[in-house]
Amino acid sequence: MASTPTALPSPDVISNAASLNVHDSDGKEVSFGSLIKDQKTIVVFIRHFWCGICQRYVMQLASVRKEALEEANTRLVVIGCGDWKLIKNYCGLTNFKGGLYADPSRQLYHTLGLVQNLSRTPTGQEKRSYIGESALGNALSSIWEGPLKNPQFLGKQGNISQLGGDFIFGPGESCSYASRMKHTEDHVEVEELMKQAGVAYP
Repeated sequence: MASTPTALPSPDVISNAASLNVHDSDGKEVSFGSLIKDQKTIVVFIRHFWCGICQRYVMQLASVRKEALEEANTRLVVIGCGDWKLIKNYCGLTNFKGGLYADPSRQLYHTLGLVQNLSRTPTGQEKRSYIGESALGNALSSIWEGPLKNPQFLGKQGNISQLGGDFIFGPGESCSYASRMKHTEDHVEVEELMKQAGVAYP
């Protein structure tokens, strides 16, 4: 478990994480290490695939210019904790064109110190810009885009209390930035994440 939400994972933790597998959109297993091996990689761990708030965040990630990533020799990867069968639908919903993977066992989440709760932005704390509509609106959006449109995936969206986080790994088994979510509305601003990675935005 990380000592603080922004503590960089230790070399041992990164090595353990690198040995774990995630699933691509066809269900094929790939090692996490292979995703970060060759270049700097921004890795965003979202909550479950039906979280409307995370969907908004990934829509912002989708607006990062491909050319800006290429100029910074950086790739952008998103990982969810649900079934891989939801990946293609998720990409279509968010217009995300980068690598998207699934960690249904949540082993990678646990290894990197990502926690669970259902808390929202604390009273008095400014909400992140990607939050958008009201909590009720986000909940209704999640229900509409999730179980109502895709009842065949009910129960496969991932653990609803699992929180995500935002990291910058690589090249290789190294990590230069970490921000683990403390509550359900706590992804680091996309602008700040890109700044930390040296990627021009917008």
